[in-house]
Amino acid sequence: MAVSETQVRSALVTYFPMLIAVMSLLTSVYNGYLNNRFVEIIQRNLGRAEYMRSCKEIIDAYFQVKFRADLLSEAAAGSDAAARLPAQQVEARNAVNKLAALGTYLANMRDEATRARYTELSRTLERIVQEAPRTPPDQLQKQFEAADRLFGAVNDDCVRQAMTTM
Repeated sequence: MAVSETQVRSALVTYFPMLIAVMSLLTSVYNGYLNNRFVEIIQRNLGRAEYMRSCKEIIDAYFQVKFRADLLSEAAAGSDAAARLPAQQVEARNAVNKLAALGTYLANMRDEATRARYTELSRTLERIVQEAPRTPPDQLQKQFEAADRLFGAVNDDCVRQAMTTM
């Protein structure tokens, strides 16, 4: 039984558009899958970028606290301490509050032990800033030793987070 040319044309005219439609449907399904994956990647990267921005800010805030506590200590040791002390105390406390706020934000994304460490850092810095006007400059660095260790742990958390999401 021979297949005529008209039967082949008839089959091609019938089945070729169906083949194109099936291929178009498969392409559309695959494109939807790729779009979903792309949205997931963007959401993950946005979360990572926000976390890293907060890590940057908490590092900046930590060093602002150290700097302002040092100023408080030096101002208290100088002759014009009464004139400069109140404004500097406010600035130092503001720096501690900024660090505590950022630390709290970062800690909310972590486990209970990490949250406790971040809280302890904030409380230690608050105590140092309150004692800074009565602390000689050479003794201030000794008070920062515990805070430096706690801050090192915060910084390590930021580094670990950056490395796991790369």
